[in-house]
Amino acid sequence: MTTSAPAPATPAAPAPQTGPATGPAPQQRPAGPGPRPGGSYQSRGPRPAGGPRPGGRPRGRYAPRRRVCSFCVDHVKNIDYKDFERLRRYVSDRAKIEPRRKSGVCAKHQRALSLAIKRARHLALLPFVPMAPIRSGIRR
Repeated sequence: MTTSAPAPATPAAPAPQTGPATGPAPQQRPAGPGPRPGGSYQSRGPRPAGGPRPGGRPRGRYAPRRRVCSFCVDHVKNIDYKDFERLRRYVSDRAKIEPRRKSGVCAKHQRALSLAIKRARHLALLPFVPMAPIRSGIRR
């Protein structure tokens, strides 16, 4: 039996560079277990519980249901600052103007509503600050 020895490998010559030198070659990431930095959720495993769901309703701070503007339904042209009973529904218990996403008012009426609330506050029809409980004894 004759065994043939493998032919010696000749090293390949590097390709000549025509442009400027780019510096050292980028480092390879180690192929180990664990998430890659900057990767997507598919490479990290299961999606977190509060994350976005493809094709589903978003979970969030406020209910995502569609609301209709009560001023548009009632065909209100101008929001009157003297109608403080109606304006009180759009002010929180902390005397803040409720946002559109919570009150369901359209953008046009939200601008008029905030102006009417500010005018009613100026005339003391609505409070600027929440009502504080009145103490009987004043202590300093």
